[in-house]
Amino acid sequence: MRSLRKTVLLALLASVVLVVALLHSWPTRTYSTVDVRQRPGPMVEHHLEERLPELDHRSGNIPYRLKESVASLLARNGCVCEGENGGVNIPFAQLLFPRVSAHPLHTAFEASELEEMKKRRAKEYQGFQMRSQSPANAIILAEANSPLQYPTQGVEVRPLKTILIPGLALQDLSREIYSINFTVSLGTLNVAAEVEGVTIKGDGEMHMSLSSSLMPNLNRQLQFVTYTNTLFHPSTADTVQFETEGHQAIFTIKIRHGVTPKLYNTGPQGEYNISALVTIATKTFLRYDKLQDLIDSVRRYYPTVTIVIADDSENPKTVSGPYIEHYIMPFGKGWFAGRNLAVSQVTTKYVLWVDDDFIFSSNTKLEKLVDVLERTTLDVVGGAVREATGYTATYRQTISIEPGEEEGDCLHMRRGFHHAIQGFPNCVVTDGVINFFLARTDKVQQVGFDPRLTRVAHLEFFIDGLGSLHVGSCDDVIVNHATKIKLPWVSQSESDKTYAKFRYPPASSDATHTKNGLLFFKNRFQCLTRN
Repeated sequence: MRSLRKTVLLALLASVVLVVALLHSWPTRTYSTVDVRQRPGPMVEHHLEERLPELDHRSGNIPYRLKESVASLLARNGCVCEGENGGVNIPFAQLLFPRVSAHPLHTAFEASELEEMKKRRAKEYQGFQMRSQSPANAIILAEANSPLQYPTQGVEVRPLKTILIPGLALQDLSREIYSINFTVSLGTLNVAAEVEGVTIKGDGEMHMSLSSSLMPNLNRQLQFVTYTNTLFHPSTADTVQFETEGHQAIFTIKIRHGVTPKLYNTGPQGEYNISALVTIATKTFLRYDKLQDLIDSVRRYYPTVTIVIADDSENPKTVSGPYIEHYIMPFGKGWFAGRNLAVSQVTTKYVLWVDDDFIFSSNTKLEKLVDVLERTTLDVVGGAVREATGYTATYRQTISIEPGEEEGDCLHMRRGFHHAIQGFPNCVVTDGVINFFLARTDKVQQVGFDPRLTRVAHLEFFIDGLGSLHVGSCDDVIVNHATKIKLPWVSQSESDKTYAKFRYPPASSDATHTKNGLLFFKNRFQCLTRN
């Protein structure tokens, strides 16, 4: 009896601590609501063309007053690995009063190999920049009061194809002879038609000139100027020099293939057919009892949804049944490798990722998550996980990268979200979510899961996807988590002991060094800060 009373008191104490922590970490700032819903048709975007005069060096002596509130927001290009010092040293201090910690990532390597790793990383980063940068990334200013009219962005051509260059004109200039010169480097210039009274030189070459004594005729001729790409180098841009006497302009023409659509046939329109839209994917390791509970709970609510299982157990057991695909992997191959395998077999528009110890309930409404993805621009939408204690978690994380210098950039992760989503009162936009999320299959396959992360990993997927994944989270779609409470009088099975050894390695293990090493080298980070 005394033992039972002690257990109840401990449970009450733990509940109080969790409630205090929840109240303390609850977001206090006001979040805006943003509409990220899909539009019925293409949106017309108005791009503002910023016209700045040439810098006057004589203005260097004019005094100015720095506006610190704005200047402090500018990128410093020199991030510092700093955490928060001080704080109270009491039990559950980090839970009650979370402080930002900083983790230098170079410690994943021995001092003797660190310099060599830096050199190799710098070389790889230089190659990455060469592949990812093009003239289209350069800032081009349209000088004030220039008589030249030209497109500042948005002009594209398929490799080795020809287009009309839109928007070319000469205005408000009085001369006896009007002349225009063009120069390109990855193609040739020509005209699709010839206008009377206009002289054309260099048509079909990299440099072409047009001249006329009549401005209306010259402007008419400019409407027929074409560009033909002749050097096959997709995903780059050609720089066009466009000039008249005393004035010069520069703009780019992007050279790239059109994006090939990847469309999914989801059947007749109407209510969402979850079986045609969603595949459930999971990774299992030894926990066949938990896996069976997951399957049974899914079948209660979604009897015909396909479940894909990746399994790297040492002595795999047969998992079979209608709409089940069970894939065996080499023993201990790993967490992210299993994710890759499972997702690679998905053929539906969406994939729902679940852990093998989750349990569906009446609150696990996949239709709600599908509705969010169908009606917004989001790529991933997470739900919530309810623990056996009753605590419900969404694990929302904001992720940002602060530019650094030679040592690398700084990665910052914080609990929270960016803004609410208009039309979906329980949903927000964030950067990372819990291990229960619905995602566009092609986007998950595009980002992928690094198979070097074996047993302890999750947010690394969202770090790799930063910039290409638009992530949301909804707290009204909930999956239950099987209890992890171990009663002291119940002994652990051998499979549970083996699972714990792989799943919970010590902080000083190779798994931690592998994670930090990948962040340091692959992602070129020098530091990770988080709360």
